[in-house]
Amino acid sequence: MTTVNDAATLAELGTEQADARYAHIDRMSVGELAATMNDADTEVPRAVARALPQITAAIEALVPRLKNGGRLRYVGAGTAGRMAVVDASECPPTYGTPPEFVQAIMAGGPDALVLSTEGAEDDEAAGAAAMDDHGIGPDDVVIGIAASGRTPFAIAAVARARELGALTVGISCNTGTRLSATAEFAIEIAVGPEVVAGSTRLKSGTAQKLVLNMISTIAMVQLGKTYGNRMVDMQILNDKLAVRAARMVAEITGVDFAAAETALAKAGDNTKLAVLMIERGVDAETGVGMLAEAGGRLAVALGK
Repeated sequence: MTTVNDAATLAELGTEQADARYAHIDRMSVGELAATMNDADTEVPRAVARALPQITAAIEALVPRLKNGGRLRYVGAGTAGRMAVVDASECPPTYGTPPEFVQAIMAGGPDALVLSTEGAEDDEAAGAAAMDDHGIGPDDVVIGIAASGRTPFAIAAVARARELGALTVGISCNTGTRLSATAEFAIEIAVGPEVVAGSTRLKSGTAQKLVLNMISTIAMVQLGKTYGNRMVDMQILNDKLAVRAARMVAEITGVDFAAAETALAKAGDNTKLAVLMIERGVDAETGVGMLAEAGGRLAVALGK
């Protein structure tokens, strides 16, 4: 049951305020409202920029855990959980990571992706139990995400993960939050009031996506999952990606498109391996060994 104190605390949050600038959106034309929302959204990257020192510190701390064999777990409810699922689900196809490496844990489980299960966010026991169910340990990284910074499921998960020795991060869209106090590293993106008061799927959701983009992308770059700015570890899952991979091989090595396709076929659709085979004139088996010796980093295997 919500207490008076809980209601008062919620009312004080920046994301819960009713901004006078948006008091008459129900009387605006479609064009006026689109312009208003677009203008409001421009505040998000500025808020993220103010938190760059916090973001940087968290990523610098988590990368060594992942290099040491640890895993990354996002935890959230509602919109925050859905943002987490989107980011985690893109890591295997984009960077060739195993499915268990980056995962999202959403309050209410998979059904909550498409059905509102808002009550699940209050289940502290489920949040803590999820950490035990995932076997969280000292090498792992757990990132709790909550616009309000007060979601019980996420806070309990982060608290339990910290007890288990994992590195913990809290991403909030308010300042001085309980999630920030619980996590070892706090990232607070103060986006302010939403166009529709309290609808944190708007600016808050955008801010969460931007920060998760940074965390996963920078971590993968640091782990050698790119060559320059090319995603050479991506999985070739359809015709578009096959063309993209062949183009990458051709552009990196200077061979024509047909030769790149041939090299990819010999490399078992492994873009890194195809590049190495062409550049070093080795067969697939030798190239695999060279990549392993280089820790999977194409630049190192190429001596660059």
